[in-house]
Amino acid sequence: MEAEGLDWLLVPLHQLVSWGAAGAMVFGGVVPYIPQYRDIRRTQNAEGFSTYVCLVLLVANILRILFWFGRHFESPLLWQSIVMILTMLLMLKLCTEVRVTNELNVKRRFFA
Repeated sequence: MEAEGLDWLLVPLHQLVSWGAAGAMVFGGVVPYIPQYRDIRRTQNAEGFSTYVCLVLLVANILRILFWFGRHFESPLLWQSIVMILTMLLMLKLCTEVRVTNELNVKRRFFA
């Protein structure tokens, strides 16, 4: 009888924990890139950031999405791949803008 009385609390609590875990899986891989993005943007220096890591993560997440079409897996992992691809594209965009700007400044100084 006590187990039935606690169902009104346990069921929503289980759903809340499940949603929290899914959210942590989806956005947990992106969190480490937030300070890097802010640092690169603030300093306008992308020397410590490897674009090869972005390439590897893009390929891995694209392959995971393609695998999903053949054999469905949990949707939070699919969303994690989508969010990670968007993050890597954003990081690559920032790094290329910063590197192009820095290279143009160096060429202008060399020309002068």
